[in-house]
Amino acid sequence: MLCDLHTHSCCSPDADSTATIEKMALCAGKLGIDHLTVTDHCDCNFWYREDETEYPEYQKPDSMMFGSRIYAAESISRIAELKQRFPGLLCGIELGQPLQQPEAAGCILAREELDMVIGSLHMNSGKPDFYLMQYKKMDSSEIYSLLDSYFSELLEMCRQCSFDVLAHLTYPMRYIEGECGISVDMKRYDDIIREIFCTLRDNGKALEINTSGLRQPYGLTFPHIGYIKLFRSLGGELITLGSDAHRLEDIGKGIEEGAALAREAGFRYAAVFKQRKPELYKL
Repeated sequence: MLCDLHTHSCCSPDADSTATIEKMALCAGKLGIDHLTVTDHCDCNFWYREDETEYPEYQKPDSMMFGSRIYAAESISRIAELKQRFPGLLCGIELGQPLQQPEAAGCILAREELDMVIGSLHMNSGKPDFYLMQYKKMDSSEIYSLLDSYFSELLEMCRQCSFDVLAHLTYPMRYIEGECGISVDMKRYDDIIREIFCTLRDNGKALEINTSGLRQPYGLTFPHIGYIKLFRSLGGELITLGSDAHRLEDIGKGIEEGAALAREAGFRYAAVFKQRKPELYKL
């Protein structure tokens, strides 16, 4: 089987993707992808009530991420309409920053249509998204402080939040190392990453092998093979494969390479989630 369980449509916030879900499903069919899960963004810290008028400076209503509650609902409804026509189409959501707005997380998690929930952290509490930060203007202590906060919040997210798959564990490296070429000593995070993996294992959650880094300057999956092997050595059993495609042409990209890394790490099966429950298929 060939499955891509992390993709984005035009139902993600403005400028994130222009692809319709229908076109994505058609594209996946042509590529021989058995299951395509559309996981549009639902960043909880951008989920606002209609009567709210005051926002942090980086969360103004004209922000491209504003209105996650609207985008998420539109994505879920559209997938439900298309499922009968496309049997391999599955309904997911990328739940961003759930600890920063638990009420919003609860609202989206209550949706019975969901097949899979990806948990992700794109920004530390009170900070902009990692892709917006000016790393070349920071000294090493500032960068490590950001990463300290990132992994601490990620661990708490794994402990407290009801999601199915942890997305792109090493997300900040996409920008710090990949785009800015700044070397980071990741060994200082070995212990907390072990805790994260043990928490995933103990709570029946999956680790995502996100292949987007293979087509970016970073050149590696998120996380890379060393961490995939570590997860397996700690008894991790559930993994998923996702391209994190934001364009039609990226659907399915790197999935076979990601599967090869999983096999190298000792995994023989990957998971696809249906109605929030994992089903295993042979790699």
